[in-house]
Amino acid sequence: MADLRVQLGPLALPNPVLSASGTYGHGLEMRHFSPPEHLAAWVSKTVTLKPRPGNPAPRIAETEAGFLNSIGLENKGIDAYVRDVLPSWSGVPTLVITNIGGESLEDFVEIAHRLDGETSIHAFEVNLSCPNVQGGKLPFATDPDLAHDVIAAVRKATAKPIFAKLSPNVSRIAVLARAVEAGGADGITAINTLLGMAVDWRSGKPGLATVQGGYSGPGIKPVALRCAWECARAVSIPVIGCGGIRSAADALEFIVAGCSAIQIGTAAFSDPSAPGRLAAEIDALLDLHGIATLRELRGTIVDGRASAGCNLAPAAAAASGAGGRV
Repeated sequence: MADLRVQLGPLALPNPVLSASGTYGHGLEMRHFSPPEHLAAWVSKTVTLKPRPGNPAPRIAETEAGFLNSIGLENKGIDAYVRDVLPSWSGVPTLVITNIGGESLEDFVEIAHRLDGETSIHAFEVNLSCPNVQGGKLPFATDPDLAHDVIAAVRKATAKPIFAKLSPNVSRIAVLARAVEAGGADGITAINTLLGMAVDWRSGKPGLATVQGGYSGPGIKPVALRCAWECARAVSIPVIGCGGIRSAADALEFIVAGCSAIQIGTAAFSDPSAPGRLAAEIDALLDLHGIATLRELRGTIVDGRASAGCNLAPAAAAASGAGGRV
């Protein structure tokens, strides 16, 4: 058996497989498909300060190589999360990472402060990037200063590890990655969904009531891989790759690109047992190729531009000099 152990900042994980927020329940709903101990960590659906009814229907639309969603962070709020969900996690043999969202910096701070003493929670994933909640406001994940300030404020509010979830809907994701690292993030999740839309040309009706929403699934993997690679080159904190992962080979592509761990999301809609099987499938694939540890693969991507004497853009050159292996 290969050594799949991973260190995500202060968190020691037995393997690199995490669930992705919003795709695998809010508590233990999926335990009959994937025993919790088969996952390194279970990432919750986003929790907000107050209850959110979510966006109007239709809010899911199947499309090419994936689907669109505009759920709108529907949840019952932090009080219900503490009262109804957290007790179920007591003694569960996996780590719990609570994804937190807010419409203001103060929302994030209050949630982190209120949950800081909860022993069932091992870390926070800060949702900077949901594309269908912000309305007319500038999303935190599109502005390096705003992203930095949110992470810095959450860092002061909690002693727990924090991971910043970034958006691909920006021109230079490495700049955002460096901003959240400077704010005190222990790691980065790359990426959230891409903005997309669908429309019926016959009726003129969009697939989603909000017209545009988040596109996820296997079709986004090349974009997600590129974003995760750029983040891993730009920072020294660990990067969790997310987007289009369905198989052990997909997961290992992100590891080679510099990620320390991965999240599996949309694939669980067609096969709810997939997240629980993935660690064993990664182990089998590494054994097949005679690779003893996952660490041997991390960050081993071959960038032929440097050896060919190509000039990298200044930002890319600076990022590549920053390294990405942790």
